[in-house]
Amino acid sequence: MGTQNTFAVYPSLRDRVAVVTGGASGIGETIVLAFAQQHARVTFLDIQDEAAQALVEKISATGLPAPTYIRCDLTDVAAIQAAVGKIGPVDILVNNAANDTRHTIAEVTSESWDNLIAINLKSQFFMAQAVIPSMQQAGRGSIINMSSISFVIPSTGLPVYVTAKAAIVGLTRTLAHELGPHNIRVNAVLPGAIETERQKRLWLTPEYRSAILARQAIKRIIAPEEVARLVLFLAADDSAAITNQSYVIDGGCI
Repeated sequence: MGTQNTFAVYPSLRDRVAVVTGGASGIGETIVLAFAQQHARVTFLDIQDEAAQALVEKISATGLPAPTYIRCDLTDVAAIQAAVGKIGPVDILVNNAANDTRHTIAEVTSESWDNLIAINLKSQFFMAQAVIPSMQQAGRGSIINMSSISFVIPSTGLPVYVTAKAAIVGLTRTLAHELGPHNIRVNAVLPGAIETERQKRLWLTPEYRSAILARQAIKRIIAPEEVARLVLFLAADDSAAITNQSYVIDGGCI
């Protein structure tokens, strides 16, 4: 993520309890690391045990506070509730977990629809539901929902994912207004094309990269660390007056 001398340090994040879903890889991994670098107490939920353990060991080796990994199937509401129960009071929730597997309209089944909606949308609602009581008791909190520019472009070849990402903005706005009186802030982050290992492995071909850069104002692919730095700002007290907003980070694509 760079060094603490290069990028902002947020004193308000020190010792805050942050929960990141889908934190074992991709953007989620960089968010976990970013919070650890701020000396927050980080727990991340995932089902990728090997990647999760590697991340814990990587962060521990730097001398930073080691994050806690809890294996949790985020399509299972009872598992979500149990995981949050283990964590205790939560200050920050980053709803990052997602599945952007490509799919055509014709091949979507009722079962695949339910599964994609469960991981991309339903999990965000029930994670929020689970952490809200402790945030209300504390009289503060920050919930950051990861959406996408995919529904704004609009993207093709993954219609259920795009549907969920659009719905997340609506979810963010209603939660912000319901929870504002408790000083709980809710914002969305809409990344564009981010150069994660998964994207590079599966979809970021030279042709796709060229198409992206042709649309962007900034002529380079955005790094996961840049998304993480936006998340840190929205989690910190520096953004205490900001809620109900959707932040695009896409190099000027839309």
